Amino acid sequence: MNLDHYKQRLLDLETKLVARTSHEADRGRDQHVDGVADTGDASTADETVSENFSEAELDSTMLEQVRDALRRIEDGTFGQCVVDGGPIEAKRLEASPWTPYCLKHQAEREADVQSSTL
Repeated sequence: MNLDHYKQRLLDLETKLVARTSHEADRGRDQHVDGVADTGDASTADETVSENFSEAELDSTMLEQVRDALRRIEDGTFGQCVVDGGPIEAKRLEASPWTPYCLKHQAEREADVQSSTL
């Protein structure tokens, strides 16, 4: 496995996410501060602010996952499922290098979440 390839991809993604998170949060704050003329405008502005902060929150969550993957590279556990230490499929790592789970354990996690929301 070419760890340098994954490390560079993760570092590039980290840079993009940091910039995007900051940008979305700034846009949300700016939108909120600008003020509005009437209640219709206020409602639209509130929705836009909420969307900006939601996007920033999603990016922040992904940024945390990317940084966790970079730590796994440093500690020598990258590419190993955090559940059982087995290998994470190469295609899965190529698609989502930040993933800490093999396909089997990711599917189990998703099934657990889905069953708990029913």
